[in-house]
Amino acid sequence: MFIIGELINGMYTNIALALKDHDKKIVQTCALEQIASGADALDVCCGPASQNPLIDMPWLVEVIQEVTDKPLCLDSSKPKVIAEGLKAAKNKTIINSTTADAEKLEILIPLAKKYKSKLIGITISAAGIPQNKDQRLELAAIILTHATDGEFPITDLYLDPIVMPVNVAQGQIKDILLTIAELKIISEPSPKTIIGLSNISQGAKVRSLINRTFLTMAVASGLDSAILDPKDKELMDTLITAELILNKNIYCDSYLEAYRKK
Repeated sequence: MFIIGELINGMYTNIALALKDHDKKIVQTCALEQIASGADALDVCCGPASQNPLIDMPWLVEVIQEVTDKPLCLDSSKPKVIAEGLKAAKNKTIINSTTADAEKLEILIPLAKKYKSKLIGITISAAGIPQNKDQRLELAAIILTHATDGEFPITDLYLDPIVMPVNVAQGQIKDILLTIAELKIISEPSPKTIIGLSNISQGAKVRSLINRTFLTMAVASGLDSAILDPKDKELMDTLITAELILNKNIYCDSYLEAYRKK
């Protein structure tokens, strides 16, 4: 499982403060703590706290790169902000994200090719959030078609079935899991699959338990990657154990410790 740490985001109080004061120590500490907890890459999002994301995105990229060479997942709904982050990036990058709308795809696919970046495509469009598996797969097919036409490598494409909060969209959760499984056979080669895990428990009281349970079910459905809080030790232990049971890792009595040392 490719883990992207979610915590460098202006929606969090500490990162909002760091953006306000340009305090790089806060950002760098957050980056290193996530990596020590098992993150393979770091999501980088200015969020609502930023008054000028065109300046703040490259600043975040630069200060993170001072302490790690882990890949950076540049997270913004604005292509211009993504572009500024890519210009500053020396590490490998992932663009987070494009929708299935042509105007976004026509900008972000060439940008991803130019900077040799991986790309996350979320199965949503200007028409709104899909309500079932078939609608999600239809939007995924649109993204795949644009990627193929744009000669973007499908092996560098991650598709996100757009996880909804269980407390408002309980009826969609099973369809989301089925979508993850079917996205693995939608093309040859197949795209990778990814979710923003914390969405599933948004607004719920028992967040960590919901996150752990859903992540286990998603891994069993073939999930390749997740944007999550790697500092949640119980969550990470659950993920490691799920992959062990699926025979992705070799069992030993100290398998949790052994996995973390890899």
